[in-house]
Amino acid sequence: MSPIHPTIWASALSFQIINATCIGGWLAGYGPTTANDWAGRAVLIEVGMMIWAAGFLGNVYHDDELREVRRAAARNQERKAKKQEERAGSKSVDKVYEVPQNGLFRAILYPHYLCEWIEWGGFWLIGGLGCVPARSFLINEITTMTPRAVSGRRWYIERFGRKKIGSRKAIIPGIL
Repeated sequence: MSPIHPTIWASALSFQIINATCIGGWLAGYGPTTANDWAGRAVLIEVGMMIWAAGFLGNVYHDDELREVRRAAARNQERKAKKQEERAGSKSVDKVYEVPQNGLFRAILYPHYLCEWIEWGGFWLIGGLGCVPARSFLINEITTMTPRAVSGRRWYIERFGRKKIGSRKAIIPGIL
């Protein structure tokens, strides 16, 4: 894993605290608080939980696939470095990039982004369609991750060529 600057880490922690406070505060103050508010919501909550779980599991799976690409590359680099070290007496390991091939990576290059959206879409349903913080978070994720995925697809094409990337889209299978 690449090193992370402490400012980035602190910013991410701050964002998570603010986001949790907004969502928790909204649910406690504006969400369903009475028996009437909860009436008829069981199906929506159950569907939202299933959508959230599917997104969560997909996100974990695809993040692990990315990590496995790096782990496999690191193992190969270590083997090569040991052989070179035996010959030359020095050690050099480079960062290796590969195109993941499993799961939704067959159709899109950023399935972990898509699964994150699915996860937060499910959470929005659980909180209710009027849950402003959950809806805002989902909209913000889509608007910030989409340009990153589109530019990332261009990077993949430059790095690996159009033939290797094939018909893979950036983030939404068959569309974008």
